Amino acid sequence: MKREYMDGILYAMLFAVPAYVLGLYFPIVGGPVFGILLGMLFAKKRRPEKTESGIRFTGKKILQYAIILLGFEMNLFHVVEVGEQSLYVMVFTLAAAFLAALVVGRLMGLDRDMTALVGAGTAICGGSAIAAVAPVIGAKDRDVVISIAVFLFPFLGHTMGMSDQGFGMWAGTAINDTSSVVAAGYAYSHDAGAYATIVKLTRTLMIVPVCLFFSLLVMKGAKESGAGFSLKRIFPMFVLYFVLACIVNTTGILPAEVSHGLGMLGKFSIVLAMSAIGLNTDLPSLIKHGTRPLLLGMVCWIAVAGTSLIVQHALGLL
Repeated sequence: MKREYMDGILYAMLFAVPAYVLGLYFPIVGGPVFGILLGMLFAKKRRPEKTESGIRFTGKKILQYAIILLGFEMNLFHVVEVGEQSLYVMVFTLAAAFLAALVVGRLMGLDRDMTALVGAGTAICGGSAIAAVAPVIGAKDRDVVISIAVFLFPFLGHTMGMSDQGFGMWAGTAINDTSSVVAAGYAYSHDAGAYATIVKLTRTLMIVPVCLFFSLLVMKGAKESGAGFSLKRIFPMFVLYFVLACIVNTTGILPAEVSHGLGMLGKFSIVLAMSAIGLNTDLPSLIKHGTRPLLLGMVCWIAVAGTSLIVQHALGLL
């Protein structure tokens, strides 16, 4: 890491630290959302020119490093634990999110990058998925500023009389942010919270095939346009390192405390990167152009939540 980036990283950290703390007190909102908001609030405030390169570096590269670090809290055996039935639910909800994003996004006149990010964020895991897909498709910072907080899930679950496993499955597949999944699951019951957490972590692994899919689309587009392309440049190497981190954690080579610490560093790094992205976001422009993406996000969320319930009902999990 170049020394010229340090001023920008430290500047972004001024907003990331309070955002991270706020996320601990309000997990259903989450640190990344607070980071984006704080960054946007101070985006127009004059700052030293020497911080600019570091802020851009934080919003791009540190975002990728954060995804790699998250792998150290992933255990590949969780895929087996949640069972074949829950994987069916994940596949259907993933398809529902991207189909809704594609169809409705096109009707709204949104570009490819925005629909891809909204679909990925809703289908997989909110900020982490957006963080992973954004560099693959070359998305703009403004496109990254998308997040949905879920407050009503426990109330809705009790209203529908869902079982602990049923609610855990629903929360784990339909709520975007991991901290929100944990908060909603344990608000329902301890068993629902434990199951929802496992489902959510398994859902996070979908980052890998989704990023590979979008990298192939980018490569295909480059070929068709006749533009030169580099496989090394297009292939999301940080996703490969994320998988390697998952494997390392699954083997148990690292002490649990070390793996947990690396995972926590990854979560803070996402808040740091989101703060930097907020600092580079034009708030008036976001307000002007942000209505349709937010509406698309709501449509995708409804599609995912509804699909999860339908598939669970068909499989007899409710």
